[in-house]
Amino acid sequence: MTHPDLTHPETLRAEIRAGRFKTMTSGVGGNALQANLAILPAEDAADFLRFCQMNPQPCPLLGVSEPGDPRLPVLGQSIDLRHDVPKYRVWEHGELVDEPHDIADVWREDLVAFAIGCSFSFEAALVEAGIVLRHQENDTVVPMYRTGLQTRPAGRFSGPVVVSMRPMLPRDAIEAVRICDRFPLAHGAPVHIGDPAQIGIRDLFDPEYGDAPEMRDGEVPVFWACGVTPQAAIAQARPAFAISHAPGYMLVTDIPAPQAQRRLASV
Repeated sequence: MTHPDLTHPETLRAEIRAGRFKTMTSGVGGNALQANLAILPAEDAADFLRFCQMNPQPCPLLGVSEPGDPRLPVLGQSIDLRHDVPKYRVWEHGELVDEPHDIADVWREDLVAFAIGCSFSFEAALVEAGIVLRHQENDTVVPMYRTGLQTRPAGRFSGPVVVSMRPMLPRDAIEAVRICDRFPLAHGAPVHIGDPAQIGIRDLFDPEYGDAPEMRDGEVPVFWACGVTPQAAIAQARPAFAISHAPGYMLVTDIPAPQAQRRLASV
């Protein structure tokens, strides 16, 4: 039996759309740019767009759809946002009400989708440099935390910066800073290395999103701004309706991450 090539973004999205791939997307899609999703009614779109523009490190904006259009051709001609994410979240008045694998039945003609950069996009470069990623090694979802750092508010949207964490040896953390600085559309370099309490994280082993980390002797926690930040803002703003990706389950685009800055700037 021939297995599908999950390093090819279009093949991976076809597997997701068919319901055959329902797990997290770290380590799949090759070196393709991955995206967080926030989908909101048009009446909330202007405020949310300004929120992303005012917070470019946690919310690097990759693309915005036309109202009611589930396509995002700037990121891939075959993308259909109703089907191409392994797991979504549906929100009503800031409360999580469902985590479906497909959102065709709740899609509306007034919805505007925002694709936001994801730290999974630089992971292939880290692995290529010989840096071991524990969540890939253990097949877990990367841990994510609400911090004491605050976003800049825009209209009704505000809230804490969410960060993702990857444990590393100090020498690897230094190399990760150098590598990730080349990926500004995937949150760029880490925002903090070391003591989690310094950024308001109370318990490293009790993340708000994802799985608890495994820390080994000699490792330090390395934190990146995270595209789950909009979900914290949605929970705080309490719009009547919203859709997001489930943390760790991303939209995989057709754009190679190393080329993303140039490609998206030229559109």
